Amino acid sequence: MANLPLVRDSFGSRFGVVAAAAGSAVGLGNIWRFPLVTTQNGGGAFLLLYIGFVLLIGIPVMMSEFAIGRKAQLNAFGSFKKLAPNTPWFLVGFMGILTAFAILAFYSTVAGWTLEYFYQAGTGKLLMAENMEKNFSEFSSGTYRPLIWQLVVMLITAVVVYAGIKKGIEKFTKVLMPVLVFLIMLLALRSITLNGAMQGINYLFLPDWSVVNFRTVLMALGQAAFSLSIGMGTLITYGSYIPKDNNLLATTTQVAFTDTFIAILSSLMVVPAIFALSDITVSELSAGPGLVFEVLPDVFKSIPGGSILAVIFFALLSVAALTSTISVLEVVVAWLKEELRLSRKSATAIAAVSITMLGVLATLSFGELSGFTIFGKTIFGILDYTSANILLTFGALFIVVFVGWKLGKSEFILEISNEGTIKSYLFKVVFFIIRYIAPVAIGIVTIATFFVRGIV
Repeated sequence: MANLPLVRDSFGSRFGVVAAAAGSAVGLGNIWRFPLVTTQNGGGAFLLLYIGFVLLIGIPVMMSEFAIGRKAQLNAFGSFKKLAPNTPWFLVGFMGILTAFAILAFYSTVAGWTLEYFYQAGTGKLLMAENMEKNFSEFSSGTYRPLIWQLVVMLITAVVVYAGIKKGIEKFTKVLMPVLVFLIMLLALRSITLNGAMQGINYLFLPDWSVVNFRTVLMALGQAAFSLSIGMGTLITYGSYIPKDNNLLATTTQVAFTDTFIAILSSLMVVPAIFALSDITVSELSAGPGLVFEVLPDVFKSIPGGSILAVIFFALLSVAALTSTISVLEVVVAWLKEELRLSRKSATAIAAVSITMLGVLATLSFGELSGFTIFGKTIFGILDYTSANILLTFGALFIVVFVGWKLGKSEFILEISNEGTIKSYLFKVVFFIIRYIAPVAIGIVTIATFFVRGIV
């Protein structure tokens, strides 16, 4: 594999940028975590806190990553190396690469589950199962089927990434993101029209300030700070493909709005249906695979036309999973391509194969390797915990510190104002947040992650 000259692709439109970045941010967590976290922490009160933190913290931090990538025109690792030469800051970029590698290794396992359930729903086998918990346990603890679906996920992901930014990632997400929104809107509409759904809607949106405490505020802050693909190199990588004439403030706001809109729609899709058709209360549920692979299939059994709705639901889950896996793989591919001067074909192959090898071990953590643990956690569990609670949080913290204290105000504003051609008083406000408020807020969440179980 000979070293190649560096040739960079770019997004062809603002919609392409928004679709790709939103596709990265919108993942399975929007569907199985946000609805329950919201309802279990004050409903509308939590929602208001969350939206406030998205505006106050989420958007400025996203802009930080976009600005780093677009200014450097390189991958996450190369960006820090170029903007802060001969300093240890490149380690922050390497942390992003490592985070992406770890996340995709275990996330591809879960994405594979969504394809299996899409298949089960499409063939009618899913709603014929008598015990959904047993159905999921038997599948996930198996060997061949989970591995096959994981390989399918990685193959689809690799094919899209290999096609490049404009012809692959942008083209793919510009189609799938509207499809995702349409499917969620369709299911949300059906959910809120069920008999008894109004109780769930009220529970979801009416503020209950009596349950709001310091932990609730931290959870809202954590959800806002880390639900937008922050701290893992994706936004830096995507930022490097954004044209210089793109309005980063407008683009970032649109991505954050899309992510929040889909999270709220997901809540309308899930919570009213549970209230209307399940004996289980929201407080008894936990956010995670159990909700979508065990509880909701039972809900679909009780809905007229539930077999069709189940197919639609697991189709949208598959779409949400794939738009995320594509963005994560691109982080690693861009690093290999630019730092080692490999062709996109070689970089994609090396990244996909190496991640899949680790991903196989994560998949088998529910079956053959369930007895193998590290510090009491399976391979899947250690990848999940390490990336979510350590790498992502410290990555986001170091990024805002870098922009606020190393890159500096003039360089940051020059980049996001497109060399001064865009005028806005908000630029100075955003930088003030990045320099003073965001590091403190993310630092608090980081500390809370270690000392208060279940905060983020």
